[in-house]
Amino acid sequence: MPVRVICISHATASGGEDVGRIVSERLGFRYADEEIVTAAARRENLDQRDLEDVERRKSFITRVLDELGKGSLAGAYPGMVVGPAPPLMDEELLRGLIQQAVHDTATAGSIVIVAHAASIALAGEPDVLRVLVTASPEVRASRLGAAQGLDDKAAAKAITDSDAGRASYMKKFYGIGRELPTHYDLVLSTDVLSTQQVADVVVHAATA
Repeated sequence: MPVRVICISHATASGGEDVGRIVSERLGFRYADEEIVTAAARRENLDQRDLEDVERRKSFITRVLDELGKGSLAGAYPGMVVGPAPPLMDEELLRGLIQQAVHDTATAGSIVIVAHAASIALAGEPDVLRVLVTASPEVRASRLGAAQGLDDKAAAKAITDSDAGRASYMKKFYGIGRELPTHYDLVLSTDVLSTQQVADVVVHAATA
């Protein structure tokens, strides 16, 4: 049966966001990423930036809030605005808001949800295809370095830090100590396959 919701999780610089956009265009599905955060913030009249900081850094919430207060993360995340410390938000509240927003977004169907661990949040739901797009650390570091003008060492460190943050987020929000292929229906690498080829596989799986 064709799926109504496609969740695409992805490692940094694996091309997952591009795959998501291609799939959404091919299937005529909506593409959802930051609107998940917007919806979560709206539910409790929270400042959207508070949730974005937690989501994007994918790190322990208490650490993020502490670092935001010091303003020390601005250099580590170019393009992000780090202002005054946000009000302390309960970890359980944040988790619940994001998870509920993912479920609410998925309810309408015909949507591609990228990131926010939607594959985990919607595990067991009918008509949902869960996809992980990844690539080797070396390939991802090379791509990131080329995109951001980083030398090899800086690019490799950025990938390592991003992967560690992703692991922390999965553990903190979902209690997953180790991400496994079995958390997904499809695990696809862009080491050799292009994002278009990976999108072809996803579209085929979603419509078969």
